[in-house]
Amino acid sequence: MSLLDSNESKKKLSHIYNEISKELFGFGTTLLRVEIDKQIITFQAKHRRSPRSAALEGEAPTLKLEVDFRMSLLYKKRLRERLEEEMGLRIEAVLRDYDAPTLWAITNVILLESP
Repeated sequence: MSLLDSNESKKKLSHIYNEISKELFGFGTTLLRVEIDKQIITFQAKHRRSPRSAALEGEAPTLKLEVDFRMSLLYKKRLRERLEEEMGLRIEAVLRDYDAPTLWAITNVILLESP
């Protein structure tokens, strides 16, 4: 599928991203921007701190880091699956970085070049 930089595409991408957040954490993002530039989709998201995450941070900080890492891997997997299934995108890679202290996540989806 060719992805156009349109409001409709961005709205659908935002919806999918937020739905995954709700599934994994129980709530959506507080701020979400989507940019489409040729073969790269970028999500800039400010997430909410979960009460469980805050509790782990004080009691077991290394465990919290491990949980954040694993949840980020799961987020990438689900995002790839949903974008491929629901939007018909052909994805080469999903790259995500989450900064726990600020709750910001940047996710880049690199699309395969069209043949």
